Amino acid sequence: MLKLNGTVFMPSVLTLVGIPGLESVQFWIGIPFCAMYITALFGNSLLLVIIKSEHSLHEPMYLFLAMLGATDIALSTCILPKMLGIFWFHLPDIYFNACLFQMWLIHTFQCIESGILLAMALDRYVAICDPLRHAITFTHQLLTQIGVAVTLRAVIFSAPCLILIKCRLKHFRTTVVSHSYCEHMAVVKLAAEDIRINKIYGLFVAFIILGFDIIVIILSYIRIFVTVFNLPQRESRLKAFNTCIAHICVFLEFYLLGFFSFFTHRFGFHIPPYIHILLSNLYLLVPPLLNPIVYGVKTKQIRDRLSKIFSL
Repeated sequence: MLKLNGTVFMPSVLTLVGIPGLESVQFWIGIPFCAMYITALFGNSLLLVIIKSEHSLHEPMYLFLAMLGATDIALSTCILPKMLGIFWFHLPDIYFNACLFQMWLIHTFQCIESGILLAMALDRYVAICDPLRHAITFTHQLLTQIGVAVTLRAVIFSAPCLILIKCRLKHFRTTVVSHSYCEHMAVVKLAAEDIRINKIYGLFVAFIILGFDIIVIILSYIRIFVTVFNLPQRESRLKAFNTCIAHICVFLEFYLLGFFSFFTHRFGFHIPPYIHILLSNLYLLVPPLLNPIVYGVKTKQIRDRLSKIFSL
């Protein structure tokens, strides 16, 4: 690591602070975070086992849910082990390339999760608005193609964030990252060079992926609600609406937490740093924790299968 004019040239190691301003209580903060992680791992793994073992759940909605569960496990695993290493074992150092790899994994899995939520909304749209075509539209082949497309989109759009950092930013004011994981803007702001292109591309990815997905999901649900409220029987309306409630809850928790974290990190200059970091951590930990709980509570087939497992 070479120092030039008070800057660090191409550092090999970065130091993650954890939660700035709350260093003295990070050990205790790690306890609920660890509990959330273990619960998320158990809940999503159990969901995957149930969907795999129950043939009646091999339908598009549940297969998308399995993809979501696998993504949640991967996303939370990207950050929690290292975070607990900082909180509990005072291991803040991370290799620069490892930091970039963690950043890429986090943003890739976030984009994949957004794409899966979009696919789930389109599945509900076809199932409710054009039910006769649902079975022939959402085939297993199409589900595979959607999974591949969502993954490729995430990989392709996330990769330039790393490339722009690695190729453009050579001089850094400090190697101390005021965050508990390698968040894109937290790393970019360390640079002593012009970072406008990095900022612009970060905003571009957020709006082209998350923005596009949320607009299509909202439009899909507007059309779904119109169709549901036009159904003649009250029982039919309740049944159709009930199939969407779990997805709506998951959609709201993911995007509300995501956008609140995103905008406070970039524009909330008067908000204390530890609020930014806590929101960012919760954004990555709460959806994996709540998703299996929401679907387990709201989906009768999953509830029945859980009852069989725990009654043995």
